[in-house]
Amino acid sequence: MRFLFVIQGEGRGHLTQAISLAQILQAAGHEVIRAMVGLADRRPIPAFFAEQFPAPHTPLTTPELIYCPNTNRLNVGATVRRAFTQLGTFRSSMRQLHETIEREQPDVVVNFFELLCGLTYAFHKPTVPVVSVAHQFMALHPDFPFPAKKWLDKLSFLALVRLNAIGSTELLGLSFDQQADVPERRLRVVPPLLRNEIGALKSTSESFFLAYTTQPGLRSVVYGAHHQQPGQALRYYHAGIGNPEEQVDDTLTECQLDGQRYLTDMARCKAVITTAGFESVCEAMYLGKPVLMMPQPNHYEQACNALDGQRAGAGVASDTFDLTRLIGYLSQHDAKSTKRFRQWQSRVSGLFLASLSRVASPQKTGQSQQNTVISYQ
Repeated sequence: MRFLFVIQGEGRGHLTQAISLAQILQAAGHEVIRAMVGLADRRPIPAFFAEQFPAPHTPLTTPELIYCPNTNRLNVGATVRRAFTQLGTFRSSMRQLHETIEREQPDVVVNFFELLCGLTYAFHKPTVPVVSVAHQFMALHPDFPFPAKKWLDKLSFLALVRLNAIGSTELLGLSFDQQADVPERRLRVVPPLLRNEIGALKSTSESFFLAYTTQPGLRSVVYGAHHQQPGQALRYYHAGIGNPEEQVDDTLTECQLDGQRYLTDMARCKAVITTAGFESVCEAMYLGKPVLMMPQPNHYEQACNALDGQRAGAGVASDTFDLTRLIGYLSQHDAKSTKRFRQWQSRVSGLFLASLSRVASPQKTGQSQQNTVISYQ
């Protein structure tokens, strides 16, 4: 079978998931023919993706998230206003995506939570079936935890999830643990897509904590947490450093973002401190590292991730980078959660290949996509 990927390029999570699925498909004898990567205007495709992805890839201009430089809060109003000024550009992107799908004629399009893919299927109705993949689709599960007293944020988040799901034959919800499928919502629960490098690492437990943030403004927050617990060794990865490593004081080391070095340190550390990105929490769970999950301010999706990760035994959700709380949690962490997570994640290839084959088979046998019957047994 031939697959075309459409990938949200914000952050690393969806891009690394796409690399992992491409490796699974290639190992099974299938072909990934192209990736369309949604990026903010003039932002380049990240180097790590360009180096590791096994097929041609094309940027696609898409809406970007805007953060307040002083508070690091997601600025929803500014994000929406910026998007409205670029509506003509987004219409061009949808036409570009539609033309690419019709020209390449893959057996299945796989959408990694790129909004323009859902909108393209809404307005242009490509003839190729699409499967959508993301942890965000777990928000459609009846047991998914939402933050309390944020009903407007919840409604907005669910609207975004449903827009991404337009046209999809199946929604593959990446989950921290095994849960029941929800066939009436087209939702299948599947394991996380992790980088191959994770499986090759040997986990140890040294005395330092590992910290990671994507927004440079959170540097001051990490510094504040460090000053509260100056005796706790901390290796802190972020984008605002020019050298591979810089020693700030006896216990704090700042590190330049480097995927392989970061994973190596994760395998060595005692615990992980991070904003609640799904991918980072899953990698920590696989390596048996308790996680302090602090969502970026005003980032509702990460707030959901933190609660879901806490429910699944990844660690503790927190409104701040509170090292004292993490230290207190360590003795309560359930070591068996790593075994459960690895058993669940070991099923990833079989479940993904089965789902993609189900969606592709009606096309290959000449049946109408509308008449597809999906088994959820």
